[in-house]
Amino acid sequence: MPAPLVRDLGSLPDLPVRRALPEITATLVAHGAAVLVAPPGTGKTTLVPLALAGAVDGKVVVAEPRRVAARAAAARMAALLGEPVGRSVGYAVRGDAKPGSRVEVVTSGLLLRRLTADPELPGVGAVVLDECHERHLDADLLLTLLLDAREGLRPDLPVLAASATVAGPRLAALLGGPVVEIDARTFPVDVRHRPPLRGERIEACVARGIREVLGSGSVLAFLPGVAEIRRTEAALAGLGVPVLPLHGRLKPAEQDAALRDTGRRVVLATAIAESSLTVPGVRAVVDAGLARVPRVDHRRGLAGLVTTTVSAAVADQRAGRAGREAPGVAVRCWPEGQLLTPYPEPEIKVADLARLALDLACWGTPDGAGLRWWDAPPEGPFAVAREVLRVLGAVDGSGTATPRGMRMNGLGLHPRLARALLDGAAAVGARTAAEIVAVLDDDTLTQGPDLDGELRRLRDGSAPARGRWAAEVSRLARQVARDRGEGRRPAHATALVTALAHPERLARRRADGSGVFLLAGGTGVEVRDPGLGAHEWLAVAIADRTPGAVHGTVRLAAAADRGLAERAGEALLTETDEITWAPAGSGPADVRARRIRRLGAITLEEKPLRDPDPERVREALRDGLRAEGTGLLRWSKADRALRERLGFLHRTLGDPWPAVDEESLLAHADAWLGGARRRADLAAVDAGNALRAIVGWPLAGRIDELAPERLAVPSGSNLAVDYSGERPVLPVRVQEAFGWQRTPQVAGVPVLLHLLSPAGRPAAVTDDLESFWSTGYPQVRAELRGRYPKHSWPEDPRTAEPTRRVRRS
Repeated sequence: MPAPLVRDLGSLPDLPVRRALPEITATLVAHGAAVLVAPPGTGKTTLVPLALAGAVDGKVVVAEPRRVAARAAAARMAALLGEPVGRSVGYAVRGDAKPGSRVEVVTSGLLLRRLTADPELPGVGAVVLDECHERHLDADLLLTLLLDAREGLRPDLPVLAASATVAGPRLAALLGGPVVEIDARTFPVDVRHRPPLRGERIEACVARGIREVLGSGSVLAFLPGVAEIRRTEAALAGLGVPVLPLHGRLKPAEQDAALRDTGRRVVLATAIAESSLTVPGVRAVVDAGLARVPRVDHRRGLAGLVTTTVSAAVADQRAGRAGREAPGVAVRCWPEGQLLTPYPEPEIKVADLARLALDLACWGTPDGAGLRWWDAPPEGPFAVAREVLRVLGAVDGSGTATPRGMRMNGLGLHPRLARALLDGAAAVGARTAAEIVAVLDDDTLTQGPDLDGELRRLRDGSAPARGRWAAEVSRLARQVARDRGEGRRPAHATALVTALAHPERLARRRADGSGVFLLAGGTGVEVRDPGLGAHEWLAVAIADRTPGAVHGTVRLAAAADRGLAERAGEALLTETDEITWAPAGSGPADVRARRIRRLGAITLEEKPLRDPDPERVREALRDGLRAEGTGLLRWSKADRALRERLGFLHRTLGDPWPAVDEESLLAHADAWLGGARRRADLAAVDAGNALRAIVGWPLAGRIDELAPERLAVPSGSNLAVDYSGERPVLPVRVQEAFGWQRTPQVAGVPVLLHLLSPAGRPAAVTDDLESFWSTGYPQVRAELRGRYPKHSWPEDPRTAEPTRRVRRS
């Protein structure tokens, strides 16, 4: 049994978790896995690891979702022991480490790197996964892989999942261990709703809320990002108390200043202060109700952070900060009654999964099958991520990690940035590539959209984040020092390295004068910086799109040229022969046959095809006919009438008479297109021949028999039958129909007679001539005989002589 790190647990701060420390350690040792559910401020982050260090052989590693929380937790535990950080208790975050001998607090991502590099985790006696409820991507994957390691190489490794609001039983079932719950000692919190006034920005609303509750004591305000913190800070000018920011971009000393209880103050924080950090002295909370979370638009190829409304669980956690030490007040900057989702959406459902996919490939389970997931990666985005890895050379065709992929994974970067660092170092030198990748990995280092300009500011020391950037550059450069590359920084080095990371974001300005650029991925983006917008080519590092907007917006980019684009985007280059029905300049659409060279969606050049494939030409003509109709053929009046007659026969008799609508004509296009190759050739195709080709022989010989073009009437005239409607119609003057006893028929269907006056105007309509002579004709005769006295109007039309002429005087 190892020596206890804390000899007397009663000497620890009197926080709710202290009295349960024996139960927690005993449960974990007995079961090998457990879930600790305890609200923020109960001591689970700092007291539990100290107690566990005396109950397990090896170092207790605590995984925190954020670097700020990791450093703060290590500092607090070291202070409880009366030691400096780095002796018994230490921390390790990317670019900064003071390892402790008994307890080490690390970020979830860093522990994930260690685990994939060596699944046995030598020297580790227990792992504590803190703040599991936040559902960060790295933390979820870390939990899954730790469970897999426990089933194989490390069955002796205890895993404690600690959380504030998670559904304990579900997580316990996943872990295969019991739940230990700790009740918090809390004070009442007066919750008030103060939504923004009409036209008021959220920063102004938060500032108004802070002024309202400042008399209660120190105030902790939650805002979605650094920009909002800066604007709120400006809105609080002259407040009379210190206003301190708290976010991940700050230097460690600045973060520590916000966490010290130095009297009444206002702390403006991002989501890092929700649960894993304790901000002492707080009596009031003002909550903007917003959070910035990663989202990927897979259809447009854009990824980044978006601002969303917080969940009910997060809102409750934030408000609870005001009641940890005494009764408090919480101001919520949204209307009372507004519905919130119960819990935060897991990142695995909405984030870019390329890094997760590479971790799984390096773990030996490229498809993630057989692993125990809290939420498995969504099938579509996961498939996209695996294809990205294949293109980057990180995995082979079977999904297995390549040696290059293993090296990329060890860099602690997104696979795209790892590719940019490795290949960029070989092209422009390790130092230059590291300088650029450090900015691509942390866009908070920049303030403007011109990446080259921002790098100049970082290099000459005029940028405020110069120190943080330089430290990361040194770390990255050391990892690729063997890839020396060129001795000097080549032109467009920034664009080249950026494009190596995101070749699908190479962009070319459209030729229409709109100022819009087209990304190789197919999305249109606007460039609001005049300097960048003047270039023809850009390598875009960051672009996003506001929902409902036509185009995306470029947030960070570097000037490029075509040669660089073809070099960095080689995998996107294609050369295809396209034979389509498309607009030809300002004229009508026609067959267009071209050989096109493209970079993704960007057309580089196109040349006419002199001898295109005839079958593809026919398909293009069919597309044209589908789009514009068979009116493109040569139609005479007789051809249109023939189509109507054939349509009547198909409706009336059915098979074997074929349909002759647009779809049917196109289905038989091969029978009548002949050698047509362009629009003008279609105008030479005889539509009547096309119709007869569809009908075929011997049916074509019976068309006049069954659907005659004309019918003979008693006067001796041969009159045209109209087949354009549902039924055949024969217009005939009343005098020419005298003596007709019965209605004529075509294909067994009575013809609808339109009986006309001598002037050709409708007088009656009938398909029952026998009945009409008896009942309808007398009325017609009475109405028309006075108007047309020179025409014959016999009393008995059945026996009267038909005539086309007027009656002689």
